[in-house]
Amino acid sequence: MSAPIALFVYNRADNTRKTLRALMANTLAPKTDLYVFSDGGRDEVSWAAVKEVRAVLHEIKAEIARTQSLNSMTIVERPTNYYLERNVIEGINEVFQHHDTIIVLEDDIITAPHFLEFMNEAFDMYRNDSRVMHVSGFTRIEETQASMLHPLTSYFTPFMAGWGWGTWRDRWLQHFRHYQSCTEALDGLDPTILDAIEYGGVFPCLNHLNRQPIPWDLCWSLAIRRAGGLCLYPTRTLVRNIGLDSGTHYGFLPKWLVPLLQRYEYDREPYAGTVLLTYQEPTVNPAIETILKEALTDWGIRYTWFGRLVRRLYHNLK
Repeated sequence: MSAPIALFVYNRADNTRKTLRALMANTLAPKTDLYVFSDGGRDEVSWAAVKEVRAVLHEIKAEIARTQSLNSMTIVERPTNYYLERNVIEGINEVFQHHDTIIVLEDDIITAPHFLEFMNEAFDMYRNDSRVMHVSGFTRIEETQASMLHPLTSYFTPFMAGWGWGTWRDRWLQHFRHYQSCTEALDGLDPTILDAIEYGGVFPCLNHLNRQPIPWDLCWSLAIRRAGGLCLYPTRTLVRNIGLDSGTHYGFLPKWLVPLLQRYEYDREPYAGTVLLTYQEPTVNPAIETILKEALTDWGIRYTWFGRLVRRLYHNLK
């Protein structure tokens, strides 16, 4: 049986439907169990959106029962608003009560047809190598850069990306900790490690340690760094995030205007072919780290001249 999937959803019915449709089109979908964790609403408006999402979930579940497009689908409906961190952490732990591996998706992740193949092959290949702590179907490397890495079809890096990823139960249970404060999260970490995490300051993710709750993915990233672990990626992305527009700096503007202001360097169609995964000794490649530093600059956002002007005016008004 393939690794199970934990899908975390909240209030985006259209994105949820697209994510499920893409998942059901994966080659290994009929051998895969799906657990969906639906967070509850915070108020009347959000509960209306949550109910819309849950209607989609039950519609798809009925279809799966008829078509067997997935092996099974289990829906967990949270009675209250858990918020993302609690929903994700508790959901992962619930799945690990019954399985040794897990694939994690959120409600805006479109997967390519061979995504599940890549993930499961990686789980099998590196199952007994604790240096490999994280497998991702998403990569920030561009197509032209991927061709330069030929014949490699995958690479390792300490950098953790949370868009369509997975891990093993022993790695997660041994190393993950949801930090409650910035001080606790950074305790004992050498300044050189902190600099490496932020790629010399171009990716200031540690600023998010001031959030409450602290983002789960930042905690997992720190866990991997503390353990000296590595993450495995395909050289060509098998995942596309269709929710990037909701993360724009211009949330107060109409969505049609956003492309005139900015684009994400790594927003590209996923690779539709099969990734022929071959064993590599887990190690850091300096050339890959250089590529990632460039891709992560400004969170991967590239501004148009108009976007730079609006951004300058916006910051001056603030």
